[in-house]
Amino acid sequence: MYTLIIANKNYSSWSLRPWLALRAADIPFTEQKLGFFTEAFTRQVGAVSPAGLVPVLLDGDFAVWDSLAICEYVAEQHPEARLWPKDAKARARARSLAAQMHSGFGALRQAMPMNVEAHLPGISLPEAAQQDISRLHAIWQDTRAEFGQGGPFLFGAFSIADAFFAPVVSRFTTYGITAAGPVRDYMDAVLALPAMQAWMREARAEATFVPEDEPYRKHR
Repeated sequence: MYTLIIANKNYSSWSLRPWLALRAADIPFTEQKLGFFTEAFTRQVGAVSPAGLVPVLLDGDFAVWDSLAICEYVAEQHPEARLWPKDAKARARARSLAAQMHSGFGALRQAMPMNVEAHLPGISLPEAAQQDISRLHAIWQDTRAEFGQGGPFLFGAFSIADAFFAPVVSRFTTYGITAAGPVRDYMDAVLALPAMQAWMREARAEATFVPEDEPYRKHR
């Protein structure tokens, strides 16, 4: 069975992506959670990942780090899960969008860090972050229109592309970003996923989570 090493669910957008893909596809795995800001995090992650970052997937003694690499590995190991669309053009688009999210939208990430438990509407956002928000709305709307027949997600059925945008949906919820029409429908579909519901519920419960080396410190 796989082991997925993650960090605090309230904050770790990178951990959410492969966790959601695995959970939504009903692929068994064991979760190992390490608290940010702890010696245990640096020590244990550094022992299995040269990057020293989460997430890390362990398949026996073989480690895969980086959220996109983990999702690609799992999709190849479990083709029956159909974590990428079947159609070649849809699959290429889904990979393009996941890679775009993986490497882009830096202004949004900086201005709107993931914080599941918080409710922070009305904060002042820089112009670059507002542009990222508009770009994401357009991506979701256009992709749903072109490829979204047959289901509520970007490519109809849930895919890795949705897993990569799930932390953005969480951010938009935290910061009260206005959404309507197809964009709102898409966000509601992601938020209604049982796996996403489980992540958010567990993130809100992390006040009781005490890392190995020091008390867990909440930040709003």
